[in-house]
Amino acid sequence: MKFLLEYWYLILTAVVSGGLLLWPMVSRSGGAHRVNAAEAVRLINREKAVLIDVSEPAEYAAGHAKQARNIPFGSLEGNKALPTNKGVPLVVMCPTGARANRAVATLRKLGYEQTTALIGGLAAWREAQLPVEKSAA
Repeated sequence: MKFLLEYWYLILTAVVSGGLLLWPMVSRSGGAHRVNAAEAVRLINREKAVLIDVSEPAEYAAGHAKQARNIPFGSLEGNKALPTNKGVPLVVMCPTGARANRAVATLRKLGYEQTTALIGGLAAWREAQLPVEKSAA
């Protein structure tokens, strides 16, 4: 007990340090699940995940991942382009990845539990040298 009272600052340091080590694991489980480009490709190839691009139509036309379905973020609810089977894995992307995280939350509320966001969005997709195409506006 004397040790605890004399060296309280060491114990506090150990507790804070342990908390900081555990924080990434705890925060990741509560928020949107996210994957990098390589993991997204694995999901698409092995688990037949559907790639959803939540960009606006003009952004989508300027450049998008090959075979991505364009479903703008504002029209996710009730969109007919979403898979009818809610058990199908979805990988959601946008130009930067910010909108994709919000889209994942929306899709999970709609019942699509296997939904993940692409970290870094289209920029990360291009950086990984994965196929990108443009379409008519």
